[in-house]
Amino acid sequence: MRKKYITTPIYYVNDVPHIGHAYTTIIADTAARYFRLKDYDTFFLTGTDEHGQKIEEAAKKRGKSPKEYADEISAKFKALWDEFEISYDKFIRTTDPEHIKGVQKAFEIMYDKGDIYKGIYEGHYCISCEAFFPESQLIDGEFCPDCGKPTSLVKEESYFFRLSKYQDRLLELYRSNEKFILPKNKKNEVIRFVEGGLQDLSITRTSFDWGVKLPESINDPKHVMYVWLDALLNYITALGFGGDKALMHYWPADYHLVGKDILRFHAVYWPAFLMSLELPMPHHIATHGWWTRNGEKMSKSKGNVVDPKAVADAYGLENFRYFLLREVPFGQDGDFSQRALIDRINSDLSNDLGNLLNRIIGMSGKYFDYHIVSDQVERYHKKELDDVKAIIKGLDELAQDMKWHRYLEELWKILTIANKAVDTYQPWAKMKEGKEDEAMALVALVANILAKTSLLLHPIMPKTTQTIAKALGFAIDKESFKRYIEDFLLLAPFTIEKVPPLFPKIEEPLMKEEPKSAPKPKESNTEGVITIEDFFKVSIKVGTIKEAQEVPKSKKLLKLQVDLGEERPRQIIAGIKEYYSPQDLVGQQVCVVANLKPAKLMGHLSEGMVLAAKDDEGLTLIGPKIPKKAGTPVK
Repeated sequence: MRKKYITTPIYYVNDVPHIGHAYTTIIADTAARYFRLKDYDTFFLTGTDEHGQKIEEAAKKRGKSPKEYADEISAKFKALWDEFEISYDKFIRTTDPEHIKGVQKAFEIMYDKGDIYKGIYEGHYCISCEAFFPESQLIDGEFCPDCGKPTSLVKEESYFFRLSKYQDRLLELYRSNEKFILPKNKKNEVIRFVEGGLQDLSITRTSFDWGVKLPESINDPKHVMYVWLDALLNYITALGFGGDKALMHYWPADYHLVGKDILRFHAVYWPAFLMSLELPMPHHIATHGWWTRNGEKMSKSKGNVVDPKAVADAYGLENFRYFLLREVPFGQDGDFSQRALIDRINSDLSNDLGNLLNRIIGMSGKYFDYHIVSDQVERYHKKELDDVKAIIKGLDELAQDMKWHRYLEELWKILTIANKAVDTYQPWAKMKEGKEDEAMALVALVANILAKTSLLLHPIMPKTTQTIAKALGFAIDKESFKRYIEDFLLLAPFTIEKVPPLFPKIEEPLMKEEPKSAPKPKESNTEGVITIEDFFKVSIKVGTIKEAQEVPKSKKLLKLQVDLGEERPRQIIAGIKEYYSPQDLVGQQVCVVANLKPAKLMGHLSEGMVLAAKDDEGLTLIGPKIPKKAGTPVK
């Protein structure tokens, strides 16, 4: 039997579910429902990722053990997916004993193969991203290139995975499998990253305890596994890897649904781990974008994070599902606004779909006592049927490529054909002319288009489409899908049932939003322009460099002691090591931003910023042409 294996990422339990989590999960759920309708043996996995330093620290702040904290947040994810009726087959937790056993088995296999070795790790680690970065990727020598938060300089004993060994095989994988990464434009990002050179990956830590311990056969109890090694292996431990392997026949995965922020882990590290384990590659890494709200990035501090449950409660879960998949091309970023959601409900769902069903119920009741027969449809409406068939024929490829935005766009063209047919052929006029066969053919055409639409829309709106199908006298199941979609047969005679309007119009937003302050009037050509008051907020002073020395382990930073005419010199960390040696700087006068908030760079306090100019010929520090007294303000 044909099979499909679909996964979401396992969600990190550092926070409650938000719209991004819901988006990924609803896409995966839609795909699983679609393939089940097509009679695929489908296995759908989701779950939570519960180890790592970030979880240990979050639990400590709340006065809980890491397991207690993980239990609490994991339960919130599961409860929301159950309330949303997500059709997952398994909800995995990385604290499950079976998962831990499988991860230890994988580590042991890779270790015995020589792909894992022990050494010393020295580098920059971002606790927020649970990721290591070479200094060349850091912002200003310290900050994480992904989240912008400060990294920590770590030096500790570690086990390494020979990622570099698999560089050429990974590049061959990307080049030989056109659709390994979806959408295809994301593949180039990954190729550029790998071509830049892969370093062996540190995969254990000794500075915290909340993680999977190494196998007993290795006998090194102070180490726990790097959270991403632990997390990625869930896709096979959920199938029994390292245990009874009862479900391993589902491997390889057909679709790993992931956000773009974790593409590198899934498209580089994960395939390399699988190569080491000598397991087949997943077929597709399907990567979606991020969501903003009313054009702004979502953040707790702004209070604009979208709660998916609140939206579903206000507008209806199925309307929310439709909006998420229809509004944004897969792979691109999307914007959530209540107005956009209302427009989709009123236009697409109420006008195009709901109103069409109401019209057919009304006309069939008025003219045919609600009884509909399809035997004359092909005679009078072959062109419309051919157009519908051609559209349906192209939908499967869009679904296979996770292009649900385009899938729904094309599906709605079928409803346009139906609505246009009603306006063109006017069954009420046919009845006045005594052409009952033609009127019945038109009503039956629309009923059949609605039946086919409900089957194809079912993965996105499962309850709504069951209501439509019941009204049209058939059941939504794989037999009906084969009959009415794949074989393109028409409905047997049936009596249509009256149903209340499916999508009542919405006039005003149903969720309260904080009022925005009125925007200031725009002035022409003022982008980036500041007022004189803004400039006076910046205190720039002349300073004399008294001491200069290198910052250990840094390729860019120098530590300066600068006299600004105060009680003691200011310590300033400057990224100028490539252009100046410490001995050349002593005695030189520079301009310093003196009221900058102090910050730590590579563990050293910086109490200001020296000004410099940089062009193609290099970097030059800015200072007075004629020596000035230390502390002289620049005006």
